[in-house]
This record gives sequence, C-alpha cells and structure tokens, in this order.
Amino acid sequence: MDIPPRHSDHETHASCALRSRGDDCRFCGVRHLSICQALNINELDQLEKMASDSVFEERAVLFREEDEVSSVFNLTAGVARLIRSLPDGRRQVTGFALPGDFLGISLEKTWRYTAEAVTPLVACRFRRSNFEAFSEKNPHLIKKMHEFASQELNMAQDHMVLLGRLTAEEKLASFLVEMKKRWARVAGHEPGLIRLPMGRQDIADYLGLTIETVSRVINQMQRDRKLVIVPDGVRFVDQSYFDDLAL
Repeated sequence: MDIPPRHSDHETHASCALRSRGDDCRFCGVRHLSICQALNINELDQLEKMASDSVFEERAVLFREEDEVSSVFNLTAGVARLIRSLPDGRRQVTGFALPGDFLGISLEKTWRYTAEAVTPLVACRFRRSNFEAFSEKNPHLIKKMHEFASQELNMAQDHMVLLGRLTAEEKLASFLVEMKKRWARVAGHEPGLIRLPMGRQDIADYLGLTIETVSRVINQMQRDRKLVIVPDGVRFVDQSYFDDLAL
C-alpha cells in the first residue's frame, strides 16, 4: 500500500483559492505564517502594489539552481520541493516549502537550489530589487526575515543529524513528526491527517534512503499499528511511538 503522491482535486482547488491577486494582502490566508506578519496595514498596502501572483502547475519549476535571484517568493498555497544537484547527477531533496514559507531570504546572487511544485501552488512574487528596497525602509521586516533565516538554519542542522546519525525507522518517524508540526502551524490546530503530497521517492531523497527502504519501513509501521496509511497521507495510531523515535 502506497502513500498517494497527490492530494485530492477538491483540496487542490481549495488551497489555490486561498490567495488571488484580486484579494487584499490584509486578508491573505497565510499572512500570520509569513514574514508579512511584521507589517502594519499601510505597509501591507505598499507591499501589495509590488506583488504579483505566480501560479505553478504540478512539477513546474519556480527557479533553478545557479540561476540569478531576480525574484523572491512567498508561498500562499501548495507545496514545493527544494533540490540540490550532486556532481554525479543524483539529486538531494533538501526540504519542502509549505504555505507561509519565503523563498529568497539569502542575500546570495544565485539560487543554491532548485524549487519545483509538488502540487499546483500559488506564490506572491516580488522583484528582488524592489523587495530589498522596501525592506530597507522597514527594518522590522528585516528582523522578521532574520528570524526566518534562523529557523531555516536550525532545520538544516537537524537535517544533517537526521541524514548521518539516525536509523531508517528514526529518520522516517522524525520526518512524519516534523510534517505534522508544520501542517499544524498552517492549519492552526493539531491535524488528524498528516498530509504527504510528495511521493515516496521525494521522501527517500530527503532522508538519504532508498525508496524501497521507505516503503518497507512505513508498511511495517502500519502492520505494527503505529500508523494507518490513508488517501493523501497518514494518521498516527500510536503518537508516543513517534515521539520516542523522533529527533
């Protein structure tokens, strides 16, 4: 039994309807999650004039590794995978961007990773030069961006430990617990369903495992009644089991 790599059409349409360019930024469904939470109403109105909605179909590329960073993105709906290319042609999935995540906090001139849409997604897109000029006039926004950058660094450090020191079972448990926490933040409450719109190959490439190992471990977890695989993701049956194993 496999984890379906896509969520339902109903959920796709609903999530992509969260944000459209005709809406006022102050009513954005993910404002409370994003760097925009640092801005007051007047500042949001200014930011609104700089933004344009970019809609990406499943598997579309937002930007590629080593491309010039000409735009930055604030995800408002959907999920993206972040990928680094290895010298031998293989790939490493370094993370997954969810609604409220900001792509482009780094001051580097080129992207260090490729971003691809796992699901249809919507992002507020800003020309980098305009966004930087706006940020310089609003130091509280820069402070919020620093907070986000610190969170990204902590996640990167956790990922290094996850790749190097944990068993396959611990890696998968840590991933599922982290995804549950992140979806709880998006939803504003503890989710019963842990949405996994990414496929098992994405999960394997993120955890440094083979797809066969991911399938074996998650199927064993279901046989042991630790979780149940459902359309669009999984549900925990034994929360304490995952809490004990997770990083």
